[in-house]
Amino acid sequence: MSPTILITGASGQLGTVLTEALQHKYGRENVIASDIRLPESFDGVFEILDVTDAIRLEEIILKYKVDQIFHLAAILSANGEQNPLNTWEINMKALLNVLEASRKNKVAKVFHPSSIAVFGENAPAVDTPNDSLLNPLTSYGLSKAAGENWGKYYFHKYGLDVRSLRYPGIIGYQSKPGGGTTDYAVEIFHKAVTGEPFTCFLDKETTLPMMFMDDAVRATLELMESPRENIKVRTSYNIAGISFSPEEITASIRERFPNFIVEYAPDFRQEIADKWPKSIQDCEASRDWNWKPEYDLSRITMEMIDNLQGNYAGFV
Repeated sequence: MSPTILITGASGQLGTVLTEALQHKYGRENVIASDIRLPESFDGVFEILDVTDAIRLEEIILKYKVDQIFHLAAILSANGEQNPLNTWEINMKALLNVLEASRKNKVAKVFHPSSIAVFGENAPAVDTPNDSLLNPLTSYGLSKAAGENWGKYYFHKYGLDVRSLRYPGIIGYQSKPGGGTTDYAVEIFHKAVTGEPFTCFLDKETTLPMMFMDDAVRATLELMESPRENIKVRTSYNIAGISFSPEEITASIRERFPNFIVEYAPDFRQEIADKWPKSIQDCEASRDWNWKPEYDLSRITMEMIDNLQGNYAGFV
């Protein structure tokens, strides 16, 4: 029997693709997508939900007899620094509402994403291990580090099966960038395909961990499908894809678009990126549930350009 799944933040960059993957796996009728506003087009079950509204969240859980929650709703790093106290309040209130509603209503599993933003200047910059010191210097990173520990707390105190991944930057063609510091690596492909110059808000040599959307979604499903006893890390798992800099992704794109113009104008997001890892280790994810990425930079470039050209056909 298929579980009934609630997704918060289903209209976001990751949520859009993860919703479709879950619908394909478990059936459209068993996946309840939710967000603060109705999308322009959606095929399936959708509920308007502000996750900071605990009463409304419980209504939906009870209405559909929800078995699993994928809690994706959050304010991301770059947007979050524009109003850090608001970011903390919204991100933490939403997560605690999900955890508490899941505990009270016997939801079987909860997934919440963490991020490489949990690492700060005291973590090793190269091959950052899973158990590194967390001392983030963004409101988003602070909320994610606290959220990891709340997830572990609910597992040990109440037995709630909470699972988490520390996502690197996610690159996908299915939706527009969502306000993250790594989102230049999505926007740059849109500019290349539409023939526009691109101004990068990070320095050309800023290397960060990245991952193709398909790998990120697959990692999420694999984690949630793993037997409970296999999940040894109850804060959050590092998952690595590849690491590259703006000048490296530019070089890859220029193999298809030799005349693509890129300029560099680092802004406040440079300071955020400078405190994040250049690469991360994911030994625990490989050990516990056999995680392995499939996409390198060349394959990501091919997939992004081919799919965006299809999306933009007739408009450019």
